[in-house]
Formats: sequence, C-alpha cells, structure tokens
Amino acid sequence: MELWFLGTNAGMPIRDRNVTSIALKICENSGSFWMVDCGEGTQHQLLKTSLKLNRLNKLFITHLHGDHVFGLPGLLSSRSSLGGTECLDIYGPTGLRELIEMSLQITETHLGFSLNIVEIEEGIIVEDDDMTVKAAKLDHRIDSYGYRMVERERAGALNAQWLADEGVPPGPSYGLLKAGKDVTLDDGRVIRSEDALGKPLPGRIITILGDTRPCTNAVKLSEGADVLVHEATFAHDLTDKANEYGHSTALQAAQIAHAAGVGRLFITHFSSRYKQEDVLKLEVEARSVFSDTEAAIELEPYSILHK
Repeated sequence: MELWFLGTNAGMPIRDRNVTSIALKICENSGSFWMVDCGEGTQHQLLKTSLKLNRLNKLFITHLHGDHVFGLPGLLSSRSSLGGTECLDIYGPTGLRELIEMSLQITETHLGFSLNIVEIEEGIIVEDDDMTVKAAKLDHRIDSYGYRMVERERAGALNAQWLADEGVPPGPSYGLLKAGKDVTLDDGRVIRSEDALGKPLPGRIITILGDTRPCTNAVKLSEGADVLVHEATFAHDLTDKANEYGHSTALQAAQIAHAAGVGRLFITHFSSRYKQEDVLKLEVEARSVFSDTEAAIELEPYSILHK
C-alpha cells in the first residue's frame, strides 16, 4: 500500500507545487488505486507516476473549494479516453453531483463508464472486501470531511519450514493455504490453513483530512492511525490567519497527531507564501511536538507500514 501526493499546495498551483490531490495505491498486484481530492492539473501529475488512470476505482472529495475539485471534469474525460469502462465511485459533500453532472453536460462530455456519485453524510460510507471507510465533518468555512480508511485483517505469513517438515511441496497448495483453504495431500492427510499460517495481520489505518481548523473530529478520525495526512497551511506565527480562513498550522497538525496517537504524520496543503525551503521549516515546527512528521513531497511514493 502506497501514498502518492499529486499536489501539496493550497489555493492555486505554484512553480514547484500543484494543488491538492492524493492517490492511495491499494494493491501492488492489481494496480488499482483510490484518490482523495482532484485539484486542477491532477491528471498531469498522474502521468509522472506509475499509476494508470483507468485503474482508478474510487474517488473521495473532502470539500468543494476549487483547489480540491477543479481537476474533476478533465480527469473523468481522460479516464474514458484511456479505455476505462468500470464504474467509478465518487464520494463527497452535497453539491458534488450537480458540479459533476453540470460540467459534463455543458461541455458535452460523454463518458464510456458509469458514475456512482454518493453525496455523503457522517458515518461508514464504504465497506468492501479490502477496506472500510468512515467519514466525519471537520471545521472549515464550508462542509469539509475527513476520511478514516481501515484495511481488513489479513492472513498471516505461511510457515514454510513447518510445511516442508510436513512434506507439503511448494506450489499451488501454498496459494490455497494462504487463501484460507485446507489442502488434502496425496497420502490422504489434511493440512489445515489455520495450522500453516501465522497470526493474522491487523489492517492498516489511514486517515486523510480535508481543510480544517483543529477540532474534535480530527482527533477521533485519527485515533491510532498508522498514517495521518493533515493540512498545514500556515506556520505558527499565522495562527490567527489560519483560524480566520478555517485552516490549521503545522504545529496544530502535530498536536492532533500527538493527541490521536498516530504512527506517522504527513503535513500538506501549504500556503503559496512558502517556498520549498520554508516548507522544511514547517516540518521542523511540527516535529517539535510530533517527531515522526514529514512534509509531503509530490510524486514520491510513501509505503504505509504498521506503526
């Protein structure tokens, strides 16, 4: 599982940073991925990664400010042009359906796939074989949501030495056991999957928050997460400005991470006033409260590990 930051700037793109979008690569083998937010230029950023747009199957929008949604029409059109045929699920606040349908209608854009647009409320919004996703409102100038993504418990590692001792040769049997199925050997013995596997691996937890002031739901969504992605629009000396515009400082993001007991914090959504060297100062500011903080770097894959 990997995180790709396709944009880390707030408000508008600048020379070194694009506006907000984050890709979450779910499975290495399938190539499928999810996305959170879709600022202008997102599809251009995708072209610089190993991710394939026609493998995007879920898209989550935190809120409807332009720097988080202006890339939607172009991205949907390109997904169709690239041969994407599977239904795309899009989740977000009230108004998302009108935004998408009106954009496609006025531009006479015809998609080769269906859209499942879900205007969300707080609570669990996705439950599938891989993940459960919970949404909750944050504290911004308009409705803004955060998403807590919890991976399903996974099967433990195969005990290869035990299998060898039991005379089970490597091959298809290993795959069946890994999938939770018992195997009958040629001599009639039954090898149980539960005996061949180690302890189940707990699912990883990824929390990605939209624009927000510090708030209770930011902590609740982040509790015990392996990874938290939190905006850090301003430095601590601009706390009043951050509050006025419904944003957080790097220090406040770190305080949320500390209160929630997360494993790793990525700060993003930096004001255009900050050059790249200034962003490193925001990282240092956050680390004074939460040491395992990184200022997100665009187009660099980050592996998601258990804390």
